[in-house]
Parts: sequence; C-alpha cells; structure tokens
Amino acid sequence: MKLNKFLMGAAATLMASMFSTGAVAAEDCPRGTLDERFCDRDGDLLADTPTDPAQQLDPSTLVFAYTPVEDPAVYKEAWSDFLTHMEKVTGKKVVFFPVQSNAAQIEAMRSGRLHIAGFNTGSNPLAVNCAGFNPFTIMASEDGSFGYEMEIITYPGSGVEKVEDLKGKTLAFTSPTSNSGFKAPSAILKADFNMEAKKDFEPAFSGKHDNSILGVANKDYVAASIANSVMHRMLKRGVIKSDQVKSIYKSQTFPTTGFGVVYNLKPELKAKIEEAFFSFEWEGTSLEREFSKSNEAQFLKMTYKEFWDVIRKIDSANGVTYTCK
Repeated sequence: MKLNKFLMGAAATLMASMFSTGAVAAEDCPRGTLDERFCDRDGDLLADTPTDPAQQLDPSTLVFAYTPVEDPAVYKEAWSDFLTHMEKVTGKKVVFFPVQSNAAQIEAMRSGRLHIAGFNTGSNPLAVNCAGFNPFTIMASEDGSFGYEMEIITYPGSGVEKVEDLKGKTLAFTSPTSNSGFKAPSAILKADFNMEAKKDFEPAFSGKHDNSILGVANKDYVAASIANSVMHRMLKRGVIKSDQVKSIYKSQTFPTTGFGVVYNLKPELKAKIEEAFFSFEWEGTSLEREFSKSNEAQFLKMTYKEFWDVIRKIDSANGVTYTCK
C-alpha cells in the first residue's frame, strides 16, 4: 500500500521543492524537477555524484534489477552471463534482484538497496527524479537502431476493428508508470481520438505487459495497450500464437529500457560498471538468446536528456509530474 501511494503521488502532482534549514542554498544546488536530496550542476537532468567521498557508495556486493515486464524468473537466467561478465570487470559479486513491480524497483533504488538497474521507458523519469537513477545505455540492434512501439491489440472476433470501436468497452493498461502500458496510449487516445478513460472506455490494470498480452490472447481482455517488443519475444518463445492477437494501432518508436546506476556510487566503480556494459560480447550468451527475439544485439550509449525528451513530453501532456515522498 505504501508503494502504491508513492507511485500515485508521483503520477499526480509536483511537490514544490523547498529547502529545509541547513540545506544547500538554491544557487549552489540547482535541481530542476529532481528531488530535494539531489543537485544537477551540469544541467544533464540527472542527480550529480556527491562531491564528499564519505557520501559515495562502494558496496562489496552489487545488486542488479531488470524492469518487471514479465515474470522475473525468465530474466534471472537471461541476465546470468552478463552478470558474470560484470563480476569480472568490477571485481565484485553481482546479484540479480527479482522485483515484482515498477514501484518496488524504484523504492529499492531510492532506499539504497539497488545499485544497477534497467528501468522501463515510462519509469525512467520517476527513477531519475525520485531515486537518483543515472541511465547511460539502452539495447539496440546490430545496425544501431533501437526502440519499440506501443500497440493496442485485441483478439480476432472481438468486434474491435479500429480504435474508435473501444468506446464502451474495457481497455487493459499495465501500470500507471508504464509508457506504452499507460502514459502514451492515454495521451494518444485523448489527443488523436478524443477518448478518455472512464468517460469513453473502462480502464483495467493488469500489472505487467505479459499479463495484458496473455489476457487478450485468452480473451480475458477485449483489448490492451502493450510494448510490442515484449509481444515479439513472447511470440518467438511460443507463449502465444500470432493468430490469437491482432493490432489496431501502432505508435511512433519510443526508447526502450534505460540501464544505469544509482547516482552516489564512487566514480571509479561507475566507470567499471559502464565498461562492463560496453565490453560485453553478446554472441552465444544467455542475453543474446533472450533479447535477439526482439532484434537486440548490443548496448548503445545514450543520454537521458536527449533520448527521453519525447517521454517527458508525454508525461507533460498527461499532467504527470514527479513527486517524491
């Protein structure tokens, strides 16, 4: 319940950043929309590493978590070869932390229990502003292309042939922090189709993309908004069949999961972690076996300021701001 309140607050209102007694003066600690615990002196929209070495973390065991788009058990094995590589590069033990929700993942980093993570597209701004997440890479194909699309899917024979047919019916979302599972479809349906949840259609929340996709395939949901990269991997694993679902809408391409570290790691450790990402050889690994299903084959350097600009604009269109409590 506490985590749900945290997320709903984060998706609803922007807390005025007021400095408590003894805090650093505003001119010495610009922060934009970041939580009051952080500073952004270089203007990259990310929390700066603390200048005091005593406030920098150098844990003996590094904790890694991947966004809970599907059952965490699927990804513990998929990431095993990569985490072994990271142990060699950093000289530290690295463990996989199987989070069950976006809220749990954000709270884990905010509370200092999570050091390295891949946050889903929609959660990146919340993780950046409230948990001090510093993303620096995303997955890409061999030719450098990257991203996924939000699709609204239904099942054959549902009576839904186009977006307008959703009026009066139920549309399954995943969670309020998901870009393709909530934020993007909400903005697009309102702007392009003049349709709003609870007014024109009934919203439901499945919790995860695989739940939504399976729900449509099994005819539990009439329609759902999902990340098509997840659907492509499920199709290739045989979890669903192509004749069980059909798409009625496909969006522009969005950046996929952003990977990075918590802001207060020692700079030398952060550099080693980045080295682990960019020196990893995909061929023949557990990571390649899973993510080649969505045509991903390398880690691409990126900046949050540039790559997540469209996502911040979607948040703004939805009235979403980043409250950290």
